[in-house]
Amino acid sequence: MTSRDKILKAVAENQPVRTPLHQIPDFSVEGDLISSFITVAEKIGSRVFRLTDLNEVEPLVLDQFPLSRRTLSLIPEISRFYSADMISGESLHAFENVNVAVIKGHFGVAENSAVWITEDLTGQRVMPFIAEHLVIVINITDIVGTMHDAYQKISGDQYGYGVFIAGPSKTADIEQSLVLGAHGPRSLTLLLLDR
Repeated sequence: MTSRDKILKAVAENQPVRTPLHQIPDFSVEGDLISSFITVAEKIGSRVFRLTDLNEVEPLVLDQFPLSRRTLSLIPEISRFYSADMISGESLHAFENVNVAVIKGHFGVAENSAVWITEDLTGQRVMPFIAEHLVIVINITDIVGTMHDAYQKISGDQYGYGVFIAGPSKTADIEQSLVLGAHGPRSLTLLLLDR
């Protein structure tokens, strides 16, 4: 028997006692998921608006960002801002002056107001992070309670890139002073569609 075989045999004979895995407790969010989502979102610096349908998005964006030099959307129903360039292989440098990006989210999470987004909704992966202001549209019925629910929801999905986004970009590294927009969007506006 070689030294290697002796070592592997000794390891195999000296295994720890097997113990059952811990049960994951129920971390469900108490009360109304929509109210919880809105409350948390506003606490971390997002603005939240409830709309009845996509027709209300364009006027709201124009009202909230009247000085925007360049607003882009990957949502065809918002035709004024729709940009097929976001889907194409256009150079990422072409997006450097985007003030407002309007994108869809798959669903939101009530416990932390995070929104799940994959690259099929953003066109270019950089879009949610390079724009000065980010607007995310989600259906109000697509809000789950916890991150446990969220990971359960995406567990069977196929996607190349996905990210949870919660609140505007922020840091408090320097002198513990909160700075918004340090390394991403200065603001996050969440539009919750009732249908």
